[in-house]
Amino acid sequence: MYEERPARLTGAVLWTAETDPTAPARPILPDGCMDLIRADGRLLVAGPDTRAHVPTATAARYAGLRFAPGDAPRVLGVPAHALRDRLVPLEELWSGAEARRTGERITEAPDPAAALEEFVRLRAADAPAPDPLLRAVVARLAAGRPVAETADAVGLGARQLHRRSLDAFGYGPKTLARILRLQRALALVRSGVPYAETAARAGCVDQAHLAREVRSLTGTTLTAYARASASANNDTPHPSGSRTTA
Repeated sequence: MYEERPARLTGAVLWTAETDPTAPARPILPDGCMDLIRADGRLLVAGPDTRAHVPTATAARYAGLRFAPGDAPRVLGVPAHALRDRLVPLEELWSGAEARRTGERITEAPDPAAALEEFVRLRAADAPAPDPLLRAVVARLAAGRPVAETADAVGLGARQLHRRSLDAFGYGPKTLARILRLQRALALVRSGVPYAETAARAGCVDQAHLAREVRSLTGTTLTAYARASASANNDTPHPSGSRTTA
């Protein structure tokens, strides 16, 4: 079972999940985000994905906070590109003792998910303020604006935008644009929009382009994705599911 709600950090999502050992694991799809996850008293950090992967459950119950694209590095103090396509214990990034104590406090709280959210909220309050230029980049790319036009609009050169994107998102703006376009397309597919119309509305050249992007980034076909989405139960509202469990 998977549930989520908006967190008290702008753009973030708080989620909880319980594993079902009898159910097949669903792949995690790229979404431009990073997560801080509590699992069996430990804190894990899920970096930004560039490809789909099938998670391996390591605990029965999870709580996680999914940051808005570009927000996790300023809160966690680690550049996103260092965690690209990785799931690592927090003690590898911070002092091991500090990470363990934090994980224990969250696990022992009456509501671990709420404790995780409060910990992130307080840490974010002491972190550098969000970069308005990078938030503008995400907003423009999520709306389907071209990368070059976005760089001009925010006043950054191509190389500067690429460098700042690596630190904030884990990859360059072109990859982020592809992933955000994928998420737009998959949302349309899940709502029943025909593939050709989905391609046009998501910003693909045509349906064949959409099909290639879906296969490249998700490892499956449009038809298979639509069929799986139609059969999925309502306990998993997020298209990627949680980062560690089906």
